[in-house]
Amino acid sequence: MKIALIGASGFVGLSILNEALDRNHVVTAIVRNPEKITVKNKHLTVKKGDVLKEYIRSLLTGNDVVISAYNAGWQNPELYKDFINGSEAILKATKNAGIIRLLVVGGAGSLEASPGVQLVDTPQFPAEWKQGALAARDFLNILIKEQQLEWTFLSPAIMLQPGERTGKYRLGTDQPVFDEKGECKISVADLAVALIDELEKPQFIRKRFTVGY
Repeated sequence: MKIALIGASGFVGLSILNEALDRNHVVTAIVRNPEKITVKNKHLTVKKGDVLKEYIRSLLTGNDVVISAYNAGWQNPELYKDFINGSEAILKATKNAGIIRLLVVGGAGSLEASPGVQLVDTPQFPAEWKQGALAARDFLNILIKEQQLEWTFLSPAIMLQPGERTGKYRLGTDQPVFDEKGECKISVADLAVALIDELEKPQFIRKRFTVGY
């Protein structure tokens, strides 16, 4: 497939980029700072683009799917506003580019700690992650109303960390996936596996899903 990948130089985006290229997909990486992409591959094109400063429809046109690993920056004092505005700009540009499929990597904060209670609303949720989690949760709510696109929203495990690619994971929907030790975790490499698996064999059209070991 021809993939437009937004945020390809980030922690999550780079793993998605590598996974997609390893499976011989053709990728247009859209990043604010192209010099951060050091991967060399005949199927990779790198384009400079900032979703908060420019309309990126022309950068998306001609692709089969848009994958958003967009992050407004964890140290950004305007994180909430910028994430919502940037994500809505991606949504609009995807539609106007005539692309039907949109996959979004969001956060774990909107997963349910208990019925009707999301992790981001619990007292234990780390304050330093809260604005990003709230923004991702609120953008998911925007997507839920979206009927034109075939969107999918992936919430990572609670613990998303560096680590090897095993190719193994378990799927969930609105509740975290815990292992036999009671931990909810996954490597960023295996998160990328799950996302590209969903791209190739869709199971969650207009739905959210999550993963864990």
